[in-house]
Amino acid sequence: MTQEKYTRQIITGRTEWIPGKLFSIVTTKDPAFQFVPGQFARLGLPENALDDAKPDIWRAYSMVTPAHADGLEFYSIVVPEGQFSPRLHDLQVGDAIYVDKTAFGFMTIERFPQGGQLWMLATGTGLSAYLPMLDDPQTWRQFERIILVHGVRQANELTYQEQIASLARKYAVNEQQFVYLPLASREALPNTPQARITTLISSGQLEQLTGAGLDPAIARVMLCGNPAMVTDARKILADRGFAPGRRGVPGNLAVENYW
Repeated sequence: MTQEKYTRQIITGRTEWIPGKLFSIVTTKDPAFQFVPGQFARLGLPENALDDAKPDIWRAYSMVTPAHADGLEFYSIVVPEGQFSPRLHDLQVGDAIYVDKTAFGFMTIERFPQGGQLWMLATGTGLSAYLPMLDDPQTWRQFERIILVHGVRQANELTYQEQIASLARKYAVNEQQFVYLPLASREALPNTPQARITTLISSGQLEQLTGAGLDPAIARVMLCGNPAMVTDARKILADRGFAPGRRGVPGNLAVENYW
């Protein structure tokens, strides 16, 4: 009998950030499942809801939890017309979810050399890839400064803020090591422009707001989130001298494309 490439896990918790729109699930974790912070898993559900049906619909989700955690947490938006996310949202504690045995992705801090500034730029649920990195002591040892920018449309989509603040208190050696900049493009936030990340990069305002420079000599940039943001930001940064590593030569830009 062929060994399956996935394991059956159980939902152990869920959070409804915005009813019917943004949610997180927590699952059990196979003891053999390993990942590097920043990687993603493939989650599966059967198209047929029968108890013995095999998973045949798969989607990629970054882990929210650190690599050492006993369980796995995933953060998702509901795409109303989607084939997967509405069903994932409807799962309750005790229901089954399937997880590929292999973790995927290359957007990890291992892509960058020691030192400098780590820029984590995210929109929406792309934030999830950065949370396990922030819960990894090596991230704080490797970079002199860490700048997390989270862009959303509405302020109530700025999730995991308490966890972000807690991780900064736990790991940052001083107040200057970590900068968190929440942005909303369709709602005004205190002392923050109502704008997209890419607009702020182009204008130079992102550097002003964070007190850090996007200098390719010392800045290492990660992009994760909406494909349009990733594409546009990549072009803007390329014009400034940012590029992924190639053939064993470390770069200063890492991008996750699992949409």
